[in-house]
Amino acid sequence: MTPHTALVQQQFGPHAQNYVTSPDHARGDSLERLLAVVQPQPHWRVLDIATGGGHTALACAPHVQEVVATDLTPEMLAAAEKFIRAQGVSNITFKEADAMVLPFEAAEFDLVTCRIAPHHFPDCAGFVREMARVLKPGGLAAVIDNVASTDQTAARHINAYEKLRDPSHVWMYAVPDWEAFYLGAGLRVTQVEQFEKAMDFERHCARLNVPPHIRQQMRVMLLHAPAPARAALKPVVEGDRITFVLTEVLMVGQR
Repeated sequence: MTPHTALVQQQFGPHAQNYVTSPDHARGDSLERLLAVVQPQPHWRVLDIATGGGHTALACAPHVQEVVATDLTPEMLAAAEKFIRAQGVSNITFKEADAMVLPFEAAEFDLVTCRIAPHHFPDCAGFVREMARVLKPGGLAAVIDNVASTDQTAARHINAYEKLRDPSHVWMYAVPDWEAFYLGAGLRVTQVEQFEKAMDFERHCARLNVPPHIRQQMRVMLLHAPAPARAALKPVVEGDRITFVLTEVLMVGQR
């Protein structure tokens, strides 16, 4: 186990149920668009990497033959399985796995998905190569993740803000970086869409039980961000409530 693996499991294990119940993960325009774009077929076998609360696997399941949901954190996988079984869904199986070294043979899956997780991965280019490896010829790789601006001042600030909240955060890349990862893995990019996702500051912090003194530092970073970061985050104060925006990319590529 690498130090980063241990950090991820330490960070998410105690809060697994929060991700099952998180409205920011359970739904969203980007998840609906993923299904519309990839058009899953009844005979497909799907792999959902870093399934978290299991929402992407659950969304795919009614349309395909089988979904394999993986996660690095055993507690997260157990929480997702309990949630999904309670929905009466039986065509999803669960397997503990590292996104960097997938325990599957080459060309096993028709579709591979990963949603709101790659910013925790130590090597996103390697992760995309693993997606490509386990895809059948003609198969689709669909990623949804938070992305940073191409402006370096904004990217550094937003990544530092997220790292303060979540020490297992590695880096939110810009859209051109993701395009390069796909091309480097031999995937032909077929769809790129961006979405603005409204975030409630306190809910965002509560999901990982961020301590009060860290929350205060985050408030300062959010409300006094340099202009390029502020333009991306769009913080709004309404009484005691703070909201801001994270940008997501939906990227689909074909092997």
